[in-house]
Amino acid sequence: MAVINCDMGESYGIWRLGDDDRIMPAIDLANVACGFHASDFNHMRTTVKLAKVNRVAVGAHPSLPDKQGFGRREMRIGREELANCLIYQIGALKGFLDAEGVRLNHIKPHGSLYGMAARNSEVAHAICDAADVFKAPLIGMTGTEHERVYMSRGHRFIAESYVDIDYADDGSLIISRDHPPVDPSEVALRGVRAIRDGVVRSVGGKDLPIRAETICIHSDTPNAYRIVEALRNALKAEGLLTPLATAGEDMAN
Repeated sequence: MAVINCDMGESYGIWRLGDDDRIMPAIDLANVACGFHASDFNHMRTTVKLAKVNRVAVGAHPSLPDKQGFGRREMRIGREELANCLIYQIGALKGFLDAEGVRLNHIKPHGSLYGMAARNSEVAHAICDAADVFKAPLIGMTGTEHERVYMSRGHRFIAESYVDIDYADDGSLIISRDHPPVDPSEVALRGVRAIRDGVVRSVGGKDLPIRAETICIHSDTPNAYRIVEALRNALKAEGLLTPLATAGEDMAN
């Protein structure tokens, strides 16, 4: 059984990114941008309100301080400074959650920060340092420093897989600056294989073992709404989808 999570709330000022209004009713967990790669105070609160109306659990999606690069460029930042950077962002979202009477369900690092934490234990520890403050579960990839460090620090680890971006043959994610459109039917098949069979196909055609409790969709993928719709229908048809009303509660426990 699995739930669907989505990286969203990534509009900024007058610029709109993602079809959040149509995506939100079809997901279980919303990873809300916290201002350093995308979003701002108005969009953060709007996204929290939208999630509340749709009974979607909300998590923080903090990033490297790289708005121009959308958080998809790597940076060298020491552990203490990085932890402070994350506490600042998560704290901002937590304020809007408190204002709406919604709890912080989880934390999931964004973009290049996510990739760096998968292979660099110091980065993963910095994320844990921030998570220690908020006592929230962490989303990440199995078989990486996410799992090893997060669990060794006593944090609830929520394993995820991806269906709208590619895996390299070594099991790492290929994080591009832009997400091109993908075939919704292909995404649905990837999702079913990840949950039912425990495998994902790499760009080189290898079947890589994986364990996932949640599948991620990116709201900035051009046809994200169609992708989420196809994925949800496929998982439901296979009996692999956790009921929407209990998804957030299950993930947080």
